[in-house]
Amino acid sequence: MTLPNFPSLWMTEEHEMLRESVKRYIEQKWVPRAAEFRELGRLPPEVWREAAANGLLCVSTPADYGGGGGNFAHEAVILLEQARANLSGWGGGLHSAIVAPYIIHHGTEEQKRRWLPKMCTAEFITAIAMTEPGTGSDLQSVRTTAKRDGDHYVINGAKTFITNGQNANLIAVVARTGDGGAKGMSLVFVETDAGGEGRDSTPGFRRGRQLDKVGMKAQDTSELFFDDVRVPAENLLGMKEGQGFFQLMQELPQERLIIAVSGIGAMERALEETLKYTKERKAFGKTVWDFQNTKFKLAEVQATVLATRAFVDACMVSHLKGELDAARAALAKAWVSEQQCKVMDECLQLFGGYGYMMEYPIAELYVDARVQRIYGGTNEIMKELAARFM
Repeated sequence: MTLPNFPSLWMTEEHEMLRESVKRYIEQKWVPRAAEFRELGRLPPEVWREAAANGLLCVSTPADYGGGGGNFAHEAVILLEQARANLSGWGGGLHSAIVAPYIIHHGTEEQKRRWLPKMCTAEFITAIAMTEPGTGSDLQSVRTTAKRDGDHYVINGAKTFITNGQNANLIAVVARTGDGGAKGMSLVFVETDAGGEGRDSTPGFRRGRQLDKVGMKAQDTSELFFDDVRVPAENLLGMKEGQGFFQLMQELPQERLIIAVSGIGAMERALEETLKYTKERKAFGKTVWDFQNTKFKLAEVQATVLATRAFVDACMVSHLKGELDAARAALAKAWVSEQQCKVMDECLQLFGGYGYMMEYPIAELYVDARVQRIYGGTNEIMKELAARFM
C-alpha cells in the first residue's frame, strides 16, 4: 500500500528503528504461530519471556528498574506494529503501558524494586482486575472488598473480562478499602504464586473460565475469583488507602490512547489488505478495483484513515508533553474506535463472500474491532465524559 507520506510528528529516527525491529520480530516469530495462539486462546508464558528478552516488554519503564528507559512513544510503536500484524492476542500493551505505569507513578520505592524488574523479564505477567459481573464502566460501583486484618488485607470478590487473566501472576485488584464512593477505593496487588512454586498457591485465589469471545480469539480474557485472599499490607499500591480512584483517573487517559493507537494500526492494515485484494480479484471481466464504486469507497476509507491518524498523532504529541486530559483522551478513544468499525465494514464488503471467511485477515480485523467501542469505558460513557468539559 502506498499512502501519502504524512509522517507522524512524534516519531523520531530511533522510533523508526524500533518499528522495523518489532515488525521483523513479529513477522518471523508470531505471525507463523497465529493459528496456534488462537486455538490456545493466549500466548504462552514462554512466548512472553522471549518477547521480553528481545526488548518488547516495558520499553517505557526506567532502566533503573530493568526497563527500556524510553517513553510512551516507544510503547506506541510496538502497539502499532502488533495491530498492523493483525495479532490482537498479546496483552503486552496492558502489562507494559498500563500496569507498569501504575507502579511507576504511584508505587513506593520498595514496590517498584519488588515488581518492575520481574515485569521487565516476564517473570511476572500482569493484569488489572477492574470490571465485575455487575459493573462495567461505572468504577465507583465496584463491590470487591479488601479489608485490613493486622498486617494483611483480606480480599473478597469476583472480576470478569480480565485481560491476561489466565497468564497473570501479579494482579492489580481494584477493591474497596473503605465506604462507598470514590474515596473508598484502592489498588491492591495479588501475587498468585505466594509460595514461589511456579503455580497458583495463594489460598482463596481462583481462575474461572477463559472466556469465549466474538473476536480477539488469541487474547487471554478470564474470570477471577477472590475468596478470603490474604495479601501483605505492603501490597497496597502507594501504601495509602483510598487513593485507587485517583490513581485510576490519572492513568486512564493513557489506556484510552492505547486503544486509539491500536485502532489506527488495524485500520491501516485493513486498507492495505483491501487494496491488494481488489486489484487482484476479478469480476465481470475486470478487477474489482476497476469498478468506480470500489475506487470511491476506498478513497473515502483512505481519507478516514488519514484523518484518524492525524487525530491520534495530535493526541500522542499532547500526551508526550503531559498535556492530554481525560476528556480529550475519552473523545479520541470513542471517535477512533467508531471510525475503525466503519472502515472494517467498508473493507470487508469489498471482499464479497470471502470477507466473511476467517482465513482472510479482513474477517479477523472486523470481529476484533467491535470490542474497541466497549472496553476501556464504553463509547457512550466516553462521550458523556468529553461533553462535561465542552
